[in-house]
Amino acid sequence: MGARTGQEYLARLGQTRPTVDINGERVAGPVTDHPALAGVARSYAELYDLQHDNELRDVLTYASPLTGDRVGMSFLVPESARDLERRRAGFRAWADHSLGTLGRTGDYLNSSLMALSQAGDWFAQADPRFADNIRAYYEKVREEDLLTTHTLIPPQANRTVGPGQQIDGRALGAHVVTQDDNGIVVRGARMLATIGPIADELLVFPSTVLKATPDHAPFSFAFAINCDAPGLRFVCRENLDYGRGHPLGSRFDEIDAIVIFDDVRVPWERVFMLGHPELCNTFYVDTSAVVHMTHQVTARTTAKAEAFLGLLSLMADAIGIEQFTHIQEDLAEVIAVVGTLHALVRAAEADAAPNSFGVFTPAWEPLNTARNWFPRVSQRLPEIVRKFGASGLMAVPTEADVAGSARADVERYLQAATLAGPERVRLFRLAWDLSVSGFAGRQNLYEYYFFGDPVRMAGALLAATDREPYKARVTAFLERAVGLT
Repeated sequence: MGARTGQEYLARLGQTRPTVDINGERVAGPVTDHPALAGVARSYAELYDLQHDNELRDVLTYASPLTGDRVGMSFLVPESARDLERRRAGFRAWADHSLGTLGRTGDYLNSSLMALSQAGDWFAQADPRFADNIRAYYEKVREEDLLTTHTLIPPQANRTVGPGQQIDGRALGAHVVTQDDNGIVVRGARMLATIGPIADELLVFPSTVLKATPDHAPFSFAFAINCDAPGLRFVCRENLDYGRGHPLGSRFDEIDAIVIFDDVRVPWERVFMLGHPELCNTFYVDTSAVVHMTHQVTARTTAKAEAFLGLLSLMADAIGIEQFTHIQEDLAEVIAVVGTLHALVRAAEADAAPNSFGVFTPAWEPLNTARNWFPRVSQRLPEIVRKFGASGLMAVPTEADVAGSARADVERYLQAATLAGPERVRLFRLAWDLSVSGFAGRQNLYEYYFFGDPVRMAGALLAATDREPYKARVTAFLERAVGLT
């Protein structure tokens, strides 16, 4: 089938019946019709339509090596620096469509599946079938252009114990309860299945650190399951817009959910790892999946930083504040964020090399730097928007007011130095939705914890960095200095 259109994505989604609970109710009909899910489903459909846009077709798709049909660029196995540039251009085309606010677009996990599919020898350490399974699954997702999401961590009940934590004698985290000739059966819960209700497939991959002990073995696995599989349930947070027409929240609120496995059967062909806690712990690193996923993420966060720079510049123009030096300092700070992201992405691509499986892979150090640095600086960007807008963000009328009974007042009293009243309202509503609203709050939390706890990530970065050359350089300097005094 190859690259889907938006209508094809929505049609397939409308035919499925995932079990979804939201706001105290179970979704009865197609998820595409539910007010909490319809907006983001349409936005994802727009992304699929971009694959068929005349100007973006070659940016977002390439010819499948299996069928010759056009398939998503994020599935491309890179063999050169040029291939990495092509992949990045595709990432940016989708990210720009949402100002970088959609964090679970298909290209994120497509990048993971691409890397995993090429690491057959690594999977074969556990079972030769797993190497075949991951390769076949990657090709299925590529050729059918399926939207996947993933779920990683056990419920947040008690962080002082491992994944086997129990309540009333029953394990909370998703775990394998039995296996037979047909596959495995999984019971328990996982967080955090963002966009689960509007995805085609759920990837249940390793995340938390596991111990090589018998009690951790049932929690050691990697598999994929369709999102409307029997026994699979999504319990969602509330929607952040619900028809109020917010400029971002109405379109890009990626619903988050807890996913519950009520004795879900997973056939063997969908299993990629089972047991082997030591392999699960290195699942992403040994296969380079984390590198290619982070390549996509940094492309998206660059688009988001650029959107903040554009928004802040328009706000400064609109209300005539750019002449103030503290405003100039803030704008320069955001310019530096954008420049740093560009530099880190390009450095990763410039130092790219084939990994142990022959996949041309960006250098990890610049990307690892970006994923440790951006979660913190991302909190600063909406803060600057709030500073620029100040009280002007507190009483912004709605789009309905622009054309409704208050239209004359909007035109007279809400005009700006360079904008008429309606245009100023639209600009400041966007600023509000990117810095103040519930959607903005979720975006801040999401970015801060995207790769996990930033403190633990900092510890991992420290452990992975060889600082001996830097220490030796300073020691040598001190020794020379002693000789000179």
